[in-house]
Amino acid sequence: MATSVLTLTDDTFASHVLDNPLPVLVDFWAPWCGPCRIVGPIVEAVAADFLGRVAVAKLNIDQNDRTATQYDIQAIPTLLIFDQGVVVDRIIGVVPQAKIATRLTAVLQRRNSINQAA
Repeated sequence: MATSVLTLTDDTFASHVLDNPLPVLVDFWAPWCGPCRIVGPIVEAVAADFLGRVAVAKLNIDQNDRTATQYDIQAIPTLLIFDQGVVVDRIIGVVPQAKIATRLTAVLQRRNSINQAA
């Protein structure tokens, strides 16, 4: 399956996450992290399910510690959901795909209700 998960760096984080018109799910991970290897395929499945509605990306904290420090990543895996450049949700640890989908759907619904009210 072709992945729709973008690989981020400290240098590309702002342009791909903070400036993105879509909500963005970012997986903060490291190659040595066992639970991260469990979450990886879940994140890829979420990316496929939300293609075109949510951008999905991964950031290796070992290679990009500036961004990890900026967002106070103290445990991995950590998933942050950004909307309009702001962290709107944080999920720490291994969680089922359905839980991530529920949280993303809530962000999309909030966004839609704001747009309809405008």
